[in-house]
Amino acid sequence: MNNVNWLMSNGRHWFCLRHYSVGTARRLIIHCSFLFCLSGCLSSKQLRNNEYILTAQVIRGNKAISSENLASLIPQKPNRRLLGLPITTQLWLYQLGLRRYDREAALRELQAKTNEFEQQSQLVASQPQELKKLNRTYGRQLKRLRLKAEEGNWVMRNLGEPPSYFSEKDAQANAVKMQKYLSDKGFFNGRTGYKLDTLRRRQIRVNYLIAENAGFYLRNITYEIADPRVDSIVRQSFEKSRLQTGDRFDFDNMSGERVRIESLLRDQGYYAFSRQYIRATDVDTVRRGNDRRFFNGLEPGDSTRRNVDVTLQIINPPGQSAHPIYHIGDVEVQISPDASQPAVAALGLDTIRRTGITYLLGGRDISVRLLDTKILLRKGQLYNQTNYRDTQRQLFLLNQFKFVNLNFTDTTNRQLRTLITATPLDKYEATAEGGLTGLLYQGQGYPGGFGSLIFRVRNMFGGLETFETSVRYGIEAQTGFVTDPTNPDRVVYKSQELGVSSSLIFPQILFPGRIRFRFTRYAPRTQVSLSFNNTFRPDFRRSLLRATMAYNWQVTPAKQFSFLIADINLINAGNGTEKAISNAFQQQLNFLKDQGSTVYLSFRRSLSSSFSLAYTHNTVTPGQNRLANFLRMVVESGGTTLNFLSDKTVSHWSDTIGGTGLQFYKFLRVNVDYRHYIPIRRRTTLAFRVNTGIAYGYGPDGGPVPYEKFFFAGGSNSIRAWLPRRLGPGSAFPYLANNPTRPAINSSNGQFIYLFEQPGNVLIESSAELRGRLFHLGADVNGAIFVDAGNVWTLSNNSSRPGSVFQFDTFIPQIAVGTGVGLRFDFSFFIIRFDGGIKVWDPARRYLDTDNKLVDKRFILPEFSLSKLSSGANPLVINFGIGYPF
Repeated sequence: MNNVNWLMSNGRHWFCLRHYSVGTARRLIIHCSFLFCLSGCLSSKQLRNNEYILTAQVIRGNKAISSENLASLIPQKPNRRLLGLPITTQLWLYQLGLRRYDREAALRELQAKTNEFEQQSQLVASQPQELKKLNRTYGRQLKRLRLKAEEGNWVMRNLGEPPSYFSEKDAQANAVKMQKYLSDKGFFNGRTGYKLDTLRRRQIRVNYLIAENAGFYLRNITYEIADPRVDSIVRQSFEKSRLQTGDRFDFDNMSGERVRIESLLRDQGYYAFSRQYIRATDVDTVRRGNDRRFFNGLEPGDSTRRNVDVTLQIINPPGQSAHPIYHIGDVEVQISPDASQPAVAALGLDTIRRTGITYLLGGRDISVRLLDTKILLRKGQLYNQTNYRDTQRQLFLLNQFKFVNLNFTDTTNRQLRTLITATPLDKYEATAEGGLTGLLYQGQGYPGGFGSLIFRVRNMFGGLETFETSVRYGIEAQTGFVTDPTNPDRVVYKSQELGVSSSLIFPQILFPGRIRFRFTRYAPRTQVSLSFNNTFRPDFRRSLLRATMAYNWQVTPAKQFSFLIADINLINAGNGTEKAISNAFQQQLNFLKDQGSTVYLSFRRSLSSSFSLAYTHNTVTPGQNRLANFLRMVVESGGTTLNFLSDKTVSHWSDTIGGTGLQFYKFLRVNVDYRHYIPIRRRTTLAFRVNTGIAYGYGPDGGPVPYEKFFFAGGSNSIRAWLPRRLGPGSAFPYLANNPTRPAINSSNGQFIYLFEQPGNVLIESSAELRGRLFHLGADVNGAIFVDAGNVWTLSNNSSRPGSVFQFDTFIPQIAVGTGVGLRFDFSFFIIRFDGGIKVWDPARRYLDTDNKLVDKRFILPEFSLSKLSSGANPLVINFGIGYPF
């Protein structure tokens, strides 16, 4: 069947052949497979007569304009297909549910329940509490019945999707919208059309055909501004204009220039100015080639270049010779009264004037001096929209108020009376949190859990401070550093953690001198923290006392700095809870010490101090799927003040005999974490991450680095095909205690036995993940396919562990690669994540066996088997996490 359709484009007709055919290549692919059975799931009997199911929409021919932007113009959503094949599994599930669905019965049930609710409501109309309870009970039931009547039964709503029928009128309308979009982007001669392909079982694919043709470029940009003062302001900002000569015409840039001028003038006192006063009075297309050929008389010039002249006009308000200029009038700040204060007393108390601002505190003890630094509006100033927004943002970021509103009233002589109202949050707040953890090792699961209590006090000393203290306790399963001498098969231990932390946040930079006032616009904070954490394990006990002081400021909503001016850690270690295992662990540390390792230093009493500077750039908006980036860079220097002393003195202080017995550290650490998010569809995202860093120790005794400052690879937020912190370093293989020359291999299944955490000085890791929504089942169930690559390396050579040192000529084949799939349950306020990873390239799988024969099984992907998910040489590693991995 062949048909012809046409669309009008700038006075031209474009003929487009429409052909219906069956894809024979797709038939061959699914002919002898299980998918062929699924392809017959779509029942034509349940479809409307003579109508087709829309299963694909493809955009072809576009070059400069992205397919994503053109696809956003199409409101119709096709029925999803399995792996791009003409298999509509979710539509089949919808039809399966439809077979057992009676819409008339659902409507009758809804009406009956509604009548029942109305009758019951009349009986308890005079009892507010009973009526509230009744509303809550029937509200849930009516919501469920209404969903059933409108969207179908549970299978139809959560597992299936309704048929998306193709409409010729929709395709025509979409082509017209694409035509207009091309024109808005400067392709005035662009053309659009569509071609239809029929697939098997009344499925149809719409191919939207795009011909951009030559674009038009800005040649002359003219501004006609009636108000001389406005004219001067606008012309002084031309370097920031969205319209630049030589750029392709873009209607979005025209709109952006109007917004820019509006914001510019509103920052100069033009409170009532609106972009409606800005008009594009003339857009003249010039088809004479480029300027050089035209003015030299060389017609027609470059035939591929088309120019356009644009005139922007800024008019005055009707009946006025200029735009009015506004100033800030009286400024008043009203804090909602304290509930504990009598209403009459609250109205008369705490009225304070400072720097021209009237504060009505409503009986609350609040520092007016600090509050004054957050308010950037002053009487007599020109109205400034940026100051208005920054004031609102800074008051909100204090974390002291539920609501903050700023209102202006235009009084006489164009003076804006400013009223700021704020409703404080509760002074005291207590919350409880808890969760489950788990470890899957050698095919066996080990559960765990944690819980915490948080107590918060706001405005503790009347200076808008926030005090917070928390207690956390957790029990989780972890693989030990050594096996149990009394039970060699026991390698998973119970670890207990008890922690207490407290912090006090000040809404300013606590620093002498006037330099602290330079941060006023940037929502500054000073945070002082003290914490104590104790870890109990069978092999060791470790406690950490930490004190920190940090400055934080936010330059823009996307840019933030954190300067940790002091980070002091006092670490103490002792024997574990089980004597035999603890003794074996100590023997292992001594053995590693003899081999040249400095890990033993992390399990002795030590003192570590450092300062760091962190920069974060984050354009990610939670709940929105759009192009975004995340960048975090941290530079840290530890033991800097020890540089004023000799290494001999520091070593003497560290000596257990005659010294303090404390291990001191001098180190430098740099870490860069970059993430990039690309929206593919409305609920599909392609996410990338690159995380790298280096930790260098330069103190005495080989320049050790504190254990907490090492890098680790493996786990739910790293290389997910490896157990947490078990990958690396380099191509070094895991080994058993006291035998580092042979890999630790489970003889029954060929799996490596990962006993020890593997710290490294150098980290390189990257990930790519495709995320998309699968279906709704109480929560949005999202799926993911990912690839992870990376490793850690040491900087010092260890003869007992060849391949562990980072070298530029050898590190590439030492990068481990893993892949897998994941499920994420999105409950809006939190996400539960399960990721299953398998190894693709294991750099440690090149070693000498017991017969000194070279074994090279680094490409380990073929060792994976669905029949041996947890018992094969390449097992499936299950990772559990809260939130996305990056």
